[in-house]
Amino acid sequence: MVGFGLALMVNEQHVQNSYNKETAKLIAQIPNVAAELREHDLIPADSTWLEENTTQKQYLMASCSVNYDQVWTSVAAVDLGLFDTCERFNLIRNDAPPYYLTLADQKNYFIYLLEVELGGNPYNLLVMKDSQSIEQDYDRFARNTFIKLAVVLALATVLMISAGYWGMRPLVKMQSELQRISDGKTQQLSGQYPVELDGVTSAVNQLIKQSGAQQDRYQNAMNDLAHSLKTRLAAVHALMDDNTLQRHQLMDKVMDQVGQMDLLVKYQLKRAMLGRQGLAQEQTEMAPILTQMSNMLDKVYQDKQVSYQQRVAADVCFPGNKGDLMELLGNLMENAFRLCISQVLVTATQHQDKLVITVEDDGEGVAPEMRDKILQRGVRADTNSPGQGIGLAVCSEIVASYQGVLHIETSELEGAKFEIHIPTLDESQA
Repeated sequence: MVGFGLALMVNEQHVQNSYNKETAKLIAQIPNVAAELREHDLIPADSTWLEENTTQKQYLMASCSVNYDQVWTSVAAVDLGLFDTCERFNLIRNDAPPYYLTLADQKNYFIYLLEVELGGNPYNLLVMKDSQSIEQDYDRFARNTFIKLAVVLALATVLMISAGYWGMRPLVKMQSELQRISDGKTQQLSGQYPVELDGVTSAVNQLIKQSGAQQDRYQNAMNDLAHSLKTRLAAVHALMDDNTLQRHQLMDKVMDQVGQMDLLVKYQLKRAMLGRQGLAQEQTEMAPILTQMSNMLDKVYQDKQVSYQQRVAADVCFPGNKGDLMELLGNLMENAFRLCISQVLVTATQHQDKLVITVEDDGEGVAPEMRDKILQRGVRADTNSPGQGIGLAVCSEIVASYQGVLHIETSELEGAKFEIHIPTLDESQA
């Protein structure tokens, strides 16, 4: 639209220029026009400046009064019957030049207005010129203008399509890579994008990373919850099969296990939302938790008659929340009770700058080459017993979240020894 508008403006300007050129030519021929006027006695014959301008050329002219009544018509105009030129011109005289008019002979003319004074009276002299040659020139010029415009627009269209194609290629590539991410074939967008898209790709990769981390947290939390509830459900089954308990005793113990399961559900859901680093730290007494866990595991593994011992002072506290402590001790002690022959020992000592927890049993132990591997999710040292390889990985994650370390060694009981070192709360604040 802009191009066509410019083309129309150029054409209009060309018409104006053509009119101005013809007007200039007419002004240059004023002596010849005056000679014709003198020939018809319209100006004095003693005008010496006309003696050299006696060209025998007839013009289409009409002289109009101030009210545009036609008072004189040249011979050439009379031959064409142009007797109402002034009246027709009066209808368009207030328009901006060039003046373009269809006269009595049904031909198109350009009208040139000259204001003259003859015999002391003002007149409007109209000189008419056939517009055919000017129209032909205008048509030729307009045709060339629009052809050039069409060429320019075609080239611009090709360039715009090419620019759009090459400009959209990175977005098409991004769409393809996002589809591959959705299909699970890749994990993030590649870095081979224009500088203008660096911010977008970085933001998308960060979003994908955060989404993946959140999904992993949810998945791990659900797996951990199922693993934790398994032991509690086993304890409930063992309690239901214990015929030595009175009804009220059975109900109390079952409700105790249900309370622990409710606590675990809340803990795992909170961990799924915030991650381990988001859980607030506090001080949790260890002795009551250990007693509670051992009583539960005694019921689950009552057929083994496990000899359980704990060496934990009443003032020893875990520098974290109760959910983390129950998850940590629950996994380590359940493994010890399940894999031991007959003995399990738990020790906790509070030093000035750290808490040391050990869980030992007299089972087969853990081979040195497996000690690092079994701390990963899905890896199990004992493939003969049921399990998913989650418990020790959860313990490692919990200890790491408190900037602690977990070692696996050989116990003096000749089985496995899990030793945990966790900095105290005072040290972490320092």
